[in-house]
Amino acid sequence: MTITQLNYVIVISEMGSLNKASEVLYISQPSLTSSVQELEKELGITIFNRTARGVTLTSDGEDFIQYARQVVQQYDRLLEKFGRGSTLRKKFGVSTQHYSFAVKSFVEMVKQFDTGEYEFAIRETRTREVIDDVSTGKSEIGLLYLSDFNRKVLEKLLRTNGLEFYHLIDCDAYVYLWKGHPLAEKKSIRFHELEDYPCLSFEQGATGSFYFAEEILTTSEYPRTIKTNDRATMLNLMVGLNGYTLCSGIICEELNGTNYIAVPFDPEDQSSGSKMEIGYIVKKNMILSQMAELYIIELRRYLGG
Repeated sequence: MTITQLNYVIVISEMGSLNKASEVLYISQPSLTSSVQELEKELGITIFNRTARGVTLTSDGEDFIQYARQVVQQYDRLLEKFGRGSTLRKKFGVSTQHYSFAVKSFVEMVKQFDTGEYEFAIRETRTREVIDDVSTGKSEIGLLYLSDFNRKVLEKLLRTNGLEFYHLIDCDAYVYLWKGHPLAEKKSIRFHELEDYPCLSFEQGATGSFYFAEEILTTSEYPRTIKTNDRATMLNLMVGLNGYTLCSGIICEELNGTNYIAVPFDPEDQSSGSKMEIGYIVKKNMILSQMAELYIIELRRYLGG
């Protein structure tokens, strides 16, 4: 088993096709197929189901690909620190809940590298997918929040997946809305004042637990709700429908524009779980890449400012 073979199966799993993978890898399909078959024979498992429509991972293949990604990532880290003249294209990915500061910090980190030599990816996605992406090695870092409400559930899920959570910042709850909203001029907003306006939330999927919600106080009864899966769409709904969402209050005007405002949320009951602890997750005992270390520095710099 070689690093090259591991890289082959990773690319095949991502492309879902031997033809497409061979084009990306600049190798003939017969040679690629032969290499994978040799690996499967050595391991004594079948990694891919082969059909006329392409390839899919078997049950053994799904387990194997997770370990393969970890090995390749660690190999890349070793080359990064100790290798000479490596020609491998380095990869770095972030999966995050919908935070504009995460994108802004990503931008500042990427500026420090030649994008011709690196392959970068940032994925704004559902909470469970943030955890899955880091667990499987699809992304090196994930960003999410913990609160009194979701902490036990998410911490257990992180432990089960071999992940660790690192603190970035503690935040009070804010009501996020556009500057033309009838409540925009208030110094603070209480829950009952929001009854006439739709609460906007990010969709977590049909099987998404309310513990995965990106908005705090999800157990509250909202008389009007609208779900979306896109941050830009949510901003449009704030303007078009006077919608609002509950958030950390950390706004990046450079990315979201200056038409929005975060007003302090008055929970009335201080034990209601309106505090957020935002942090990042990584694989336990993982050697972080240079990109990951610089990304964390940019996060801390932005949040500290």
